[in-house]
Amino acid sequence: MIKADSRPLYLQVIDKIKDDIDQQVFKEGEKLPSEFELSKQLGISRATLREALRILEDEGVVLRRHGVGTFVHSKPLFSSGIEELYSVTDMIANAKKEPGTIFLSSYVEEATEDDRASFNEDQMENCVVIERVRTADDEPVVYCLDRIPEEILGKHSIHEISSIFTFLESIGHSISYAVTTIAPVGYHETISPILNCEPETSLLLLKQMHYDESDQPILFSLNYFRADKFKFKVVRKRIKA
Repeated sequence: MIKADSRPLYLQVIDKIKDDIDQQVFKEGEKLPSEFELSKQLGISRATLREALRILEDEGVVLRRHGVGTFVHSKPLFSSGIEELYSVTDMIANAKKEPGTIFLSSYVEEATEDDRASFNEDQMENCVVIERVRTADDEPVVYCLDRIPEEILGKHSIHEISSIFTFLESIGHSISYAVTTIAPVGYHETISPILNCEPETSLLLLKQMHYDESDQPILFSLNYFRADKFKFKVVRKRIKA
């Protein structure tokens, strides 16, 4: 039962459900009681419960499946500050998981106008495209599509690549920084099944151009992260006028 205090009732319900999850009353992936049962247990109206569940869903605490019920959302396994440039391999290893790679394809194609503009190379002829899935303890968690100017790779083989960061460093191109754009993606008809995503599981797309120590762009990546496995945060500093 909710103990009344001065705050709005739905906020008390939110705290109660979060506390029950923390105390393992409701475990990750477990279905919550029906709205009728839960509102009766808490001594509140269903309207109040629905408002609390709506906010909990927005916060990623619960997952509501239409016609099925409400479930405790799995906590992200991997958390990183977006201002910290880690390879996917390092992110997985830092979470005490075993990083792995499923190599899907690689091919060389003619550089597009976008490639030439992005890599600041008007004479760029070809681009090497690498498609991989990164795993954590054999579970698919990230889909990676990377583009590298062919002249950077030269004669080096890319078929045994696990960490592209480490590979590029081994051939004399250490990544110094990246310019990143983050975009939320809903269910992707091609990528979501590869990552074993449920229809309700969204993706986080990181579009990144990576630069070496001489400010040369050397790697463009599209990395699709499972949003239920990864959380990115950023430290923002106030700039006084």
